[in-house]
Amino acid sequence: MLDTVLDFLDAQRDEIIALQRRMTAIPALGPLNGGDGERRKADDLILYLKSLGLPEARELSAPDDRVPCGHRPNLAVIIPGADTSRTFWTISHIDVVPPGDLSLWDSDPYELVVDGDILRGRGVEDNQQAIAASVILAKALLEKGVTPPINYGMLFVADEETGSKHGLDYVAANHPELFSKNDLFLIPDFGRPDGEMVEVAEKSMLWLKFSLFGRQCHASTPDEGRNTFVAASDLALRLLSLHETFPDQDALFAPPHSTFSPTKKEANVENINTIPGRDVFYMDCRVLPVYDLDDVLAAVRDICAAVAEARGVEIQIDIVQKEQAAPATPVDSEIATRVMAAIRAVLHNDPKPMGIGGGTVAAFLRRRGYQAVVWSCLMHNAHQPNEQSSIRMTIADAKVMARVLLNA
Repeated sequence: MLDTVLDFLDAQRDEIIALQRRMTAIPALGPLNGGDGERRKADDLILYLKSLGLPEARELSAPDDRVPCGHRPNLAVIIPGADTSRTFWTISHIDVVPPGDLSLWDSDPYELVVDGDILRGRGVEDNQQAIAASVILAKALLEKGVTPPINYGMLFVADEETGSKHGLDYVAANHPELFSKNDLFLIPDFGRPDGEMVEVAEKSMLWLKFSLFGRQCHASTPDEGRNTFVAASDLALRLLSLHETFPDQDALFAPPHSTFSPTKKEANVENINTIPGRDVFYMDCRVLPVYDLDDVLAAVRDICAAVAEARGVEIQIDIVQKEQAAPATPVDSEIATRVMAAIRAVLHNDPKPMGIGGGTVAAFLRRRGYQAVVWSCLMHNAHQPNEQSSIRMTIADAKVMARVLLNA
């Protein structure tokens, strides 16, 4: 049974190209990215799935009055297995990001280019490779008459690129009947070209905005002012001491420690001969799950108070984003061990469970007690001009999915 499916997947180059071509031609941009949402692309995907003879897609629409249709489409398709009490889910997202500067593209972002094994176009990797891999596995099951040991579920979600409030977060919160605690979840939306990274954990994320208020004056009489540029520089350097305040390390992550990085800085004054009375900068914190972000905030406030007193300025802290890490998926969980065994069999390498500093939609599942891993073979050029995807890697992804499902 497994060998029949794997052989079928090896012959799906033309199907992958055809599906990628039709998906790439339909921009699916959320309203925050200047688009009308995913409805048109979802409708085309529904037609395509029907043409394969798949069970009817269940729509789980999230209300959103910012788009013409009034909602964001999420689609669930399930192929029944011998045991219908549990499901192996692959979860991919329909939306893409804008192409950016068109002058940096070698071709029309919304017209697929095929160059040997490589496909180019907006969305081909992020996340249409996942859609294609999961769909060709479904096609294999149908055409070869294979009933999997457990259900095979495909979930195609909206809004991943702008927060998932209308995507997986909405589905998990409003349709708990869709999942069971015995289900297995694979999200093919992060990984390395060699396929050896299996993401099971994420750091907490904290983005902060610091606004410093002093007194503007002429640069020839600096003592009459309160220089917020100097104060902001002092604050940025003192904030680096957070590495010493929160020193724990966890080998699951790379880097293995928490990171506290001053990043963006807004312009202050326009001319050289003015002492600035207002400065604004930001900090990106990726914190190991062992720490509570409220404790990090308390330490930040103490540092700000010390700088405010030393420099005679006022400092306002605004939280731009605060996400306490979801519980990790255990490295010895069923889904993690199945995925790693499948990767070894398909790619003949040495996959490892790892944590990452960024956030993925797996967090919405993990917070609700579901065990999920994030894995794929990716070229790592999502969001870039001339975004690329590999047909070979797409087939490898589908083979890993097949082994996870059929070895149940």
